[in-house]
Amino acid sequence: MWLLALSLAGIALFIASELLEGDSFAFDRSILLALRQPGHPDVPIGPAWLEQSAVDISALGGFTLITLFGGFGVAFLLALHRRAEAAWIGIALVGATLLNAGLKQWLHRPRPELVPHLARVTSLSFPSGHAMVSSAVYLTLAIMLGEAQPALRRYFVALAVTLVVLIGCTRIYLGVHWPSDVLAGWALGSAWALAVYAMKHRIGHRSA
Repeated sequence: MWLLALSLAGIALFIASELLEGDSFAFDRSILLALRQPGHPDVPIGPAWLEQSAVDISALGGFTLITLFGGFGVAFLLALHRRAEAAWIGIALVGATLLNAGLKQWLHRPRPELVPHLARVTSLSFPSGHAMVSSAVYLTLAIMLGEAQPALRRYFVALAVTLVVLIGCTRIYLGVHWPSDVLAGWALGSAWALAVYAMKHRIGHRSA
């Protein structure tokens, strides 16, 4: 578990180190441009309804809805008298949020200007907060709910992974993040969720 978490964190650190050295990634530009109509960078590819759907899905990775869904999960676990699992969800949210804010200030990467933004943004770009925090919280939520309801563990994890992937992809589609921002966010958020899970079990074994 720790080895996988460290490997994921290593991916993000590699991307960060390249950016600190002034390097860039060719796939960042190619993917952003591929998602816009040729000659019309302000028009995304796909049917008209897809842009609004992307905005709606992207909102699932915002602080408001993550906190709301996390709160629902905490309430459910408390109702089942699973206080430890409920507490770990809060740790996942607070830890990922603080780490993301610190990394944004450290890297200070500006938002992409290659294509117009299709959603309002105010913070820095690396790593994607939506990708990172949603990975940390939704995956932790799925794991802790799976601990309480083992028969539904695979369903919870599959649902969380689907949400996390969709949220990250919409940030790229809307032009508010470089793909490398999202990749690093997924890696760091998943690493934090795995670390939270590992810490829970280590503390649980010591208590036992």
